[in-house]
Amino acid sequence: MSAAHPSKSLHPDTRAVALGRPDHEPGASVNEPVTFTSTYLADGPVSYARVHNPTWGALEEVVGGLEGGRALAFASGLAAISAVVAQVPHGGVVVSPHHAYSGTTALLADLAAGGAVTVRQVDITDTAEVVAALEGASLLVAESPTNPMLEVADLPALVQAAHEAGAVVMCDNTFATPIHQQPLRWGVDVVVHSVTKFLAGHSDVVLGAVVTPDTAGGAELHARLHAHRSSRGAVPGPMEAWLALRGIRTLALRMERSGRTAAELAERLSTHPAVGRVRYPGFGAVVAIEVAGGAVEAERVCAATSLWTHATSLGGVESQIERRRRHPAEVSSVPENLLRLSVGIEHAEDLWRDLSRALDTLVGGSAGA
Repeated sequence: MSAAHPSKSLHPDTRAVALGRPDHEPGASVNEPVTFTSTYLADGPVSYARVHNPTWGALEEVVGGLEGGRALAFASGLAAISAVVAQVPHGGVVVSPHHAYSGTTALLADLAAGGAVTVRQVDITDTAEVVAALEGASLLVAESPTNPMLEVADLPALVQAAHEAGAVVMCDNTFATPIHQQPLRWGVDVVVHSVTKFLAGHSDVVLGAVVTPDTAGGAELHARLHAHRSSRGAVPGPMEAWLALRGIRTLALRMERSGRTAAELAERLSTHPAVGRVRYPGFGAVVAIEVAGGAVEAERVCAATSLWTHATSLGGVESQIERRRRHPAEVSSVPENLLRLSVGIEHAEDLWRDLSRALDTLVGGSAGA
């Protein structure tokens, strides 16, 4: 990045485009190339490709710049989360939301079953309950909005309470993205992302990232996470990193378009007779609805759509729909009839026409036509 344009003076929209590029020199490439190598010549700054790759470095520069810290790319979002959880001492206490990414809850449950950690589950929106659970804790896992219930936490208050209790705070910022919130500003110790989702944005890679603040403590944690990534082999491929880097260039545009459509759909869904409840935090591209009936009726809606993609991911340019409880790893407090909608960049009217017609199959009318 040119010294004339320090990244901290730029808006997130601009950082997503400007960071992670080669120096502006005559004849230089505009884009970071894909570096395919497993081996480096001796006596250089990098000893082996499991430690560093220039294409990872470009992606890390962008993600770190967007979040306001220093990033590390991982092979998947769950690999990134696992690296942070691995810093908890054996037998340590982890405070985690009842509703969170199912990979996180499954990981913690597995570790707890083996005695590696003790997990205290909380309603992340109940600040007093979270504070009470923090006594003696090593790590607070936070999501806001939560997956898939879209609950919003008071992150600044939780960070303060966690630090007073001596706990590290990890925040999964996958749903909000740094376009909508940058948790490091509130004192969060480490941000994690499933880069697979909104950051890459095209449903064609599996990647993760962690971001630590530009502080002495952040640098120490960054070094430990880097060592964990190298020793455990949780490294991304250079091609995946390059695809994510290309995808992130349009992050701000995609989030603006999909967020505007999500808000419009949430409003219309609130009056559809087949929808009992709409969950939408007021920002972002994910909406959750509870439809009339139970699991069978919810699955019928998914099957009746033709434009919406019935799939178990989110964050792509294509809109996706899924009943979360179809997966055994999803917690039982998530309603059987809840559908998670990841809104893409298609035209809002086309998305509404397709979804409302699918919902009409539950009421036998044409309310959404």
